[in-house]
Amino acid sequence: MSKSKPVRLTYYLDVTSSWCFWSEPAWAELRDQYEESVDFEWKIAALDPGAYSTRAAQDWFYRRSGIITRSPIKLNSAWMEPVGLGNYEAPNRVAQAAKSLGQADDSVRFALAEAALIQGRRIREVEVALDVAVAASGLDRHQLRAIATSDEVSKAMAHTRAEFDSLQVDQRPAFLLTSEIGDRATFSGLVHYEPLAATIDAMLSDVGGYKSFAAHFGEPPSS
Repeated sequence: MSKSKPVRLTYYLDVTSSWCFWSEPAWAELRDQYEESVDFEWKIAALDPGAYSTRAAQDWFYRRSGIITRSPIKLNSAWMEPVGLGNYEAPNRVAQAAKSLGQADDSVRFALAEAALIQGRRIREVEVALDVAVAASGLDRHQLRAIATSDEVSKAMAHTRAEFDSLQVDQRPAFLLTSEIGDRATFSGLVHYEPLAATIDAMLSDVGGYKSFAAHFGEPPSS
């Protein structure tokens, strides 16, 4: 088993969340810059069904977030139900299933997000989500479908949603930073690299300070 790193960054997301999509460049840069010192993990924190609006309203939100993030790309709402609320579990379930089959990197879930939010593909339909996931991963389609529709995935998603709820935040993306000396920081709704990187640097500095002190003075007295 590989030794854990001094800092852990957990990213709570919904595959269909536009703000999670906007945070992906920051997530990728963090993974690149801190690969040696930070353990990275993403977890599904599925949106409630009532969080999905009509396509007309979603287009408005997409225009707003696109301008706020200075994006040259307008997101595509064609993946949504044309009449409003629908069942949007499939992409999250397929991403979770792929993760359970060893695809714990970002490839499958990001392919699903891009297929929906950029290409407008109807990944709310299980078979379309499977098309995207299999193309991105090479996983066996029948096995992936079986796991995606299983109680195992339902329980895993309920568990990570409960973790997210315990943070007492309601915005996705949410980032939980913890260190081996017990420091902890939570960010909710931020999509930029700089505040996360600054917090990682501060945590790594404090961890280094503890190690330096231990080298000079050893463990504290027992009594």
